[in-house]
This record gives sequence, C-alpha cells and structure tokens, in this order.
Amino acid sequence: MLIIILGALSIMCMRICDVTLDTIRLILVVQGRKYLAGLVGFFEVLIWIFVIRYIMQHMDVLLNLFGYATGFGLGNIIGVTIEQKIGLGFVQLNIISRHYTDKIATALRKSKIGVTILPGEGGTGGVSVIVVIVSRKLQGKVIESIESIDKEAFITVQYSLPFRGFMTGSRK
Repeated sequence: MLIIILGALSIMCMRICDVTLDTIRLILVVQGRKYLAGLVGFFEVLIWIFVIRYIMQHMDVLLNLFGYATGFGLGNIIGVTIEQKIGLGFVQLNIISRHYTDKIATALRKSKIGVTILPGEGGTGGVSVIVVIVSRKLQGKVIESIESIDKEAFITVQYSLPFRGFMTGSRK
C-alpha cells in the first residue's frame, strides 16, 4: 500500500512540475522568447513522458489517476503564482484622473518612468489619458504611486509587447 501511495504522490509531484513549466512556457511563447520557451518545453515534455509511462504501466491503480488530476490542478495554481512573482514582460497602464493628471505624470517621471499624455473625450467632456509602459515587476509600485495621488483614478492594465524604440531599464 505504501508503494501505491508513493507512486500516486510521485505522479502528482511530476505533474505539478510539468504543468508549472507549461504555464511559464506559454507566457514565454506569447512574449516571443522562442529559445527559452523551447528549452522550458523540452523539460516539460520530458517530465510528462515519465508520468504517462508510469501511469500506463500502472493503469489499474485508481489512486494514480487522482494523483495525475491533482498534480494538474496544483500545477496550474503554482505556475500562475510563480509567473506573477517573476513578472515577465511588460504592461501598458492607461490612467485617467479628473484633477491630478499633471501631478501623477510628474511623480512618475521623477521615478524615471516614461509617461505620455494623450487628449481624450469622456462622457463629461475633455480628459487626459496618461499612458505608461513598464515591466510587470514595476506594475504594483506604479499603481501604488498613482493611487497615493488620486484614489479615484481610472486605471486599466493590458499586456504589452514593445516592438521598436522601447527603452529598457531606467531612463536617463
């Protein structure tokens, strides 16, 4: 019985690893990091093959199937959590503040964050839209900075893939 339980736990752990790698690989693919995505994919599939091989050899053990499914679910949770901590890639923040546009822009620029201000038209008239592109690692810090100036600012966040002319690192 101990061997059966250890087998199911092994399957679960290997599935956690391969699904976690799959989550990270998918984000790398979306960001166009093909070589790193290929390397991660190699290890992901290698682990998966070992899991499937073991399950096929022990298909009659129902606990193995539960270990497989549990590992898949936990792998998704852990993969997303790790990716959020790593913060790969960039985001574009669009900020609309009714009264503090200039103050927000000045504070962000003092923090060496590039800011573009665009004119816009809202339901109540003219507005300014502040556009900021930062690494995902800085997203929380930038939002905190904005909210410290205007708690009612309207902020949207979307993934961004800079194409050309983007300056990485801090600005001069």
